[in-house]
Amino acid sequence: MNRQPPFNPCIIVPIYNNRDTIRAVITSVEPLHLPCLIVDDGSDDATRQVLAGIGAACDYVDVITRPANGGKGAAMRDGFTAAADHGYTHAIQIDADGQHDADDIPRFLAAARDAPDTLILSRPLFDDDAPKARRYGRLVTTFFVWLETWSTDIKDTLCGFRCYPLDAVMRCYTRAAIGNGMVFDTEIAVHLYWQGTPVRTLDTHVTYTDGGLSHFDYIGDNLRISWMHTKLIVGMLLRLPQLLARKRG
Repeated sequence: MNRQPPFNPCIIVPIYNNRDTIRAVITSVEPLHLPCLIVDDGSDDATRQVLAGIGAACDYVDVITRPANGGKGAAMRDGFTAAADHGYTHAIQIDADGQHDADDIPRFLAAARDAPDTLILSRPLFDDDAPKARRYGRLVTTFFVWLETWSTDIKDTLCGFRCYPLDAVMRCYTRAAIGNGMVFDTEIAVHLYWQGTPVRTLDTHVTYTDGGLSHFDYIGDNLRISWMHTKLIVGMLLRLPQLLARKRG
């Protein structure tokens, strides 16, 4: 009989030059009394100075420094590896820009504790001032994800606030090449679903800050996203018998 290891979560915060918001993010998670891994993805000197101060002042924070910027996926992979090496069973991913509501983390942890093998994703509830392009873009991405998984189980893959079962994530990395950039959040969710990982979605409030720091390359990242969906559709076709059997089951 397989027994689940004790529930032992952590928080992973990937960061690239978000020096103006990271202190507030770390302060917001302090009441949770959870270990926090900040993964610095090759930030500038000013951001690294801020992170050094946070690391020195907060005993629950470890700062992992990457020598060069590799993208969100690269930062998260380093975070996952460090978390697994420390014996953590689950990882809450929260972005460094302050848009996610840390008060919702206990709900995500409770869902993960109740279903330890499940990927807990979030569906954002935006304020009225959120750009329409973001809303419409999510609809397009969700349509493709439903096609790629042959399922409507995944409600949103663009929100970077989620809870991962680390055992499933580390197995996924041995089987698939997950993109390092903006494609990461969507691609890993689809691959985990293909792997058989159950998925649950919780609604969460997301604050959109006009003029906030964005790392999105409009041309380059859109091309990479298009290529990602092309690969995922091919992957879906190769897995279609299994996906249909799962749907019938």
